[in-house]
Parts: sequence; structure tokens; C-alpha cells
Amino acid sequence: MSWIYLVFAGLLEVVWAYSMKQSDGFTRLVPSLITLIAMIASFALLALAMCTLPLGTAYTIWTGIGAIGTFILGTLLLGEPINFMRLLAAFLIIAGLILMKLSER
Repeated sequence: MSWIYLVFAGLLEVVWAYSMKQSDGFTRLVPSLITLIAMIASFALLALAMCTLPLGTAYTIWTGIGAIGTFILGTLLLGEPINFMRLLAAFLIIAGLILMKLSER
């Protein structure tokens, strides 16, 4: 169950990061509220996941899901550039997540 909490916590990190961008420096009400609600839910699920998962593993996976998810949303929805270096960076993050998960055994 901890892994499910962790995945949803990571996905909510993507939601709050995107909503924060849309809040325009917390000047727009609805995106600001979505940001705060998603942050609280993301942290709560991360805390639940950390009850049984190692700190380093849980935090790395959580931030990795957030990093890759926001990279994807940024390119798809916000028109942020895609180039070799950014794709390589995303690949290295994914490789790090896989290695972190494999090292847990």
C-alpha cells in the first residue's frame, strides 16, 4: 500500500507544481487553492508512504515522479522546449528512480 501512496503523492506533486505555475504568483484564486490542497494531500500521502518505506527511497521516488511529470506537462501544455539535453536529463532521472527502487531489496 505504501507504494500506491507514494505514486499518488508524486502525481499530486505534479498537480501542485502545475497549479502553482497557473496561479501566477498566487494572484489567481482557483489555481492557488488547487496548489495548496494538492500540496497538503501530496505531503500527507508521502508521510503515509514513509511509515514503511526508507526515507531516501520514498523522497527520491516522490521528487522523481514530480520532476518527470512536470517536465512532461511543461512540454505538452506550456510549450517548453524539448532538446537532447533535457531528454537526457529526464532519462537520467528515470534511471536513478529505477536504481533507487532496485537498491531497496
